[in-house]
Amino acid sequence: MMDRSRSTSWAPYMTWAKHHVGTRWDLTGSNLLACTFDDLPGAREALRLDGRNDDGWPPLVDAIAQRFGVARTRVATGPGASGANFLVYAALLRPGDRVLTEWPGYDPQPGAALLLGAEVDTFPRGWDRRFALDPDAVEAALTDRTRVIVLTNLHNPSGVYADAPTLRRIGELAESVGAKVVVDEVYLDAVPGVDRTPAAHLGDAFVSTNSLTKSYGLSGLRIGWILADPHTVERVWRARDVVDGIGSVPSDVLGALAFSHLDALLERARDILGPGFGLLRDFVESRPELDWVEPPGGSVGFPRLKGTDDAAPFLDHAARDFEVSVTPGRLFGEPAHFRVAVAGERETLERGLEALGQALDAWQE
Repeated sequence: MMDRSRSTSWAPYMTWAKHHVGTRWDLTGSNLLACTFDDLPGAREALRLDGRNDDGWPPLVDAIAQRFGVARTRVATGPGASGANFLVYAALLRPGDRVLTEWPGYDPQPGAALLLGAEVDTFPRGWDRRFALDPDAVEAALTDRTRVIVLTNLHNPSGVYADAPTLRRIGELAESVGAKVVVDEVYLDAVPGVDRTPAAHLGDAFVSTNSLTKSYGLSGLRIGWILADPHTVERVWRARDVVDGIGSVPSDVLGALAFSHLDALLERARDILGPGFGLLRDFVESRPELDWVEPPGGSVGFPRLKGTDDAAPFLDHAARDFEVSVTPGRLFGEPAHFRVAVAGERETLERGLEALGQALDAWQE
């Protein structure tokens, strides 16, 4: 269960991610390996510093609408996926409203709701459930004051995928109390072999958020978007009036350009993530000390260290004695686990897993 009672941070994971002491082999960052100008042809020539950007840069809004097969009235933009999520909450929530969020989960999401004065309830999707999204668990935690149900697909931190029938059932539950289902889909686009249709296509109960970061390698642009019904989109734009006014024109211009190269960027992502995920799978399956729920792909895995309720002493040992760092599972509500990112430099991943194996060997002695 999420507990903020002793924390000075709205999002302890995010605070840790920004300020933890790195190691030589850092496997904590889940952003896709950053693109260069060579990965985005025409970027230098397209860049501009000013333009009318009132309710989104029109070429960017149009490109998002075309890519995902929706009307432009169903698209809003925001500063990255985190900014998009915040704008959605600002549009939908008022102080005292209740938000129902998965736990374990990505803590900036409940943190943003708390910052806006909402009250947060959780429903379980932990290791004992193999991190599956269970509509019965959602229903048991739902109240007539719930205004937003928050999900990630792929689930962060485990990478587990939720299919359309499961999501549709949760949409029906949301509609029964007049709530919306916000689905953060930042890890979804680059995963092969699953239905990657945004949840917003399932009906007006759903709001999809995404960005050019995790699946496209353009974190520095801070381009996020929201797909929703036109009324919710209008409320998002009006929330943005008082959050950051408008987006950055240089970022939005390059974001629109990126959409004309999106298939190539996805191919680049899969060339990085596929081999990286294979290395992690082979590593976890070769270590008797570890167990996991294997995700369908993506940027992260979430192994569990067997025989303990808290992997923190082992993670400290690995960082101190073997110069390899991973993200502690306690930051996601599962302290026996740790999150490993596979989206960075190949050498870092290879050497980091080698060092993690050496740390496990020493830990068992």
